[in-house]
Amino acid sequence: MSEVALRLAAVRRRIDLACERAGRNPDDVVLVGVGKTHPAALLREAWEAGLTVIGENRVQEALAKAQELSAGAPHIDWHLIGPLQTNKVRAALDLFSTLHSIDRLKLAEAVEQEAARRGLEVRGFLEVNLGAEESKHGFSPTGLAEAVRSLAGYQHLRIRGLMAIPPPGDDPEASRPWFRRLRELRDDLARRPEWAGFPGWLSMGMSHDFEIAVEEGATHVRVGTAIFGERPGR
Repeated sequence: MSEVALRLAAVRRRIDLACERAGRNPDDVVLVGVGKTHPAALLREAWEAGLTVIGENRVQEALAKAQELSAGAPHIDWHLIGPLQTNKVRAALDLFSTLHSIDRLKLAEAVEQEAARRGLEVRGFLEVNLGAEESKHGFSPTGLAEAVRSLAGYQHLRIRGLMAIPPPGDDPEASRPWFRRLRELRDDLARRPEWAGFPGWLSMGMSHDFEIAVEEGATHVRVGTAIFGERPGR
């Protein structure tokens, strides 16, 4: 097995154990392998080892990798996990099925309009800036339900859940209260009549804290370093 395949197997085992501790079904957790700055060859190794969902931070980088992998790994489900500018929406919808970083109403409207023009259904997560950090994008957790009410009726951008990145910390346990807060926000939305049928997915947890996230209800974990190693240049 390749080094990537071994790391991928180890991550899956850690997810299984976290699900066991939490009394969850591992099939309910989607592993998003974060390919940010890693070459397409490593992504191909992961795909050959069974990884089917790849997350990328930048639209153009992802499009280039998808073109390179189109022959050898044609069934990758591409997710955008980084910020999206409204002028990149058209390019993004050429590739991505799922956008984890819907961080403002203007962006949501642009995605809805472009997806409607193409007759597409795009899955989206609302990004929440839990710690009110200036360095991060996202909706404020305060008054979230009212702020995003208009998005519940969208027919082409289908909001499926919430995403967040907790404030940085050395101890993975420090992320737990933030993950719980995101879950509470999700539950609040799910109780609203306008969000009837809302599946309430939670995109949370990265290489250093994904096990805590799984224990707290993550449906999607975004794992890069633990699968692909340190990013080039670090």
